[in-house]
Amino acid sequence: MKLWQKTSSNKKEVEKFTIGRDPEFDMLLAPFDVLGSMAHAIMLEKIGLLTKEELSILQKGLKEIYKEIEAGTFSIGQGVEDVHSQVEFLLTERYGDVGKKLHSGRSRNDQVLVDLKLYYREAIREVVTKKEHLFNQLMVLAEKHQDDLMPGYTHTQLAMPSSFGLWFSAMAESLCEDLLLWHSAFELVNQNPLGSAAGYGSSFPLDRTLTTQLLGFENLHYNVINAQNSRGKTEKFLSFAMAASAGTLNRLSSDIIQFMNQHFGFVSFPDELTTGSSIMPHKKNPDVFELMRAKSNQLQAAPQEVLLQLSNLTTGYHRDLQLLKETIFPGLQTLMDCLDMASFMLDYIVVNKGLLEDPFYDYLFSVEEVNRLVLKGMPFRDAYKKVGMDIEKGTFSPRHNVSHTHEGSVGNLCLTHIHEKMSSARKRFDFKSMESKLGELMGQP
Repeated sequence: MKLWQKTSSNKKEVEKFTIGRDPEFDMLLAPFDVLGSMAHAIMLEKIGLLTKEELSILQKGLKEIYKEIEAGTFSIGQGVEDVHSQVEFLLTERYGDVGKKLHSGRSRNDQVLVDLKLYYREAIREVVTKKEHLFNQLMVLAEKHQDDLMPGYTHTQLAMPSSFGLWFSAMAESLCEDLLLWHSAFELVNQNPLGSAAGYGSSFPLDRTLTTQLLGFENLHYNVINAQNSRGKTEKFLSFAMAASAGTLNRLSSDIIQFMNQHFGFVSFPDELTTGSSIMPHKKNPDVFELMRAKSNQLQAAPQEVLLQLSNLTTGYHRDLQLLKETIFPGLQTLMDCLDMASFMLDYIVVNKGLLEDPFYDYLFSVEEVNRLVLKGMPFRDAYKKVGMDIEKGTFSPRHNVSHTHEGSVGNLCLTHIHEKMSSARKRFDFKSMESKLGELMGQP
């Protein structure tokens, strides 16, 4: 029996099809459902729909359930539709009719919406923390290897001298630029939908500003229809942020796979971090980075999945929206796993120094030679032609030194500025205020 049912029950075939993977995802939402209910109960007492004694009972019961969730002893019972129903059933079973009062002034629509917002907000905090850790690793490696030259490529052909410092810091700066999309997603996530009910408000005099403050939201979805329409839009923003980070990880992993190839030999990893072959004893396969490349490609498909799921939806709630969790929830976990694994692997990366001393890479320095002639007064077109002719005749013999000084070049990595860029991006996320408010909510009697 469902909370919304009167007398009849669904056929089991319909129930199985419509529930899908929701029980699995509802367990992830459980602690946030309790937090949302605690704030809602405080608001109901303020507007006179609960007595102080009833509020005290509900808060006690909700905190008990929260501790059970943390301890891993909470579960959704057989035949119970969702986490929202399970929490209400437990409160009613343990404390009587007061448990039935908690749903006043809200719908499962805005209840699941606030759960999702709180869950996504915490997930964004975890992603940003992991990205910041990986960023710091890359920046340490950039500083350590800023003078170690490596080939640079265009069109996958040898082009100009680069450096490991330049490559590591490129990946780092890309990570902090990805935070621009994460912050956009965070701003949308950090708005309170609670009180929008089924999408058209309530005749109860709800204090939506109070629940916004109690849950540490930065703002409120004021229009109740817009609050409901934010479901889907929120996932759209998250999917693009996920795809941006995945794009950076994809390039990182693709580069490393190539750099590990014996024909390149730019970097290596200990044997225990690679895999072998069942018939070729010499193999050291970059399976970790191949899987990271594949997983990041899956993540880059997330925006298309979300956009297609949202096609043709009219205003208001639709059951279609349930399936968004099947893209976003596993996607967030996959992204965090990839960030963790990238950090783990980079702890062991070994850079092959002195690469460009090999005459094989002489042509990389052709631009340096052209520029040296220009600086001595030769017109650029003449210098270009002279070096080109020397290459054709086989008489090109360059100097193996690079003297770039402009911002962001091999000789001036601007690491301090890139650190400042990350610091500025990181400060835009007000996680401390969010955590403080939820701490206060849990501490309320």
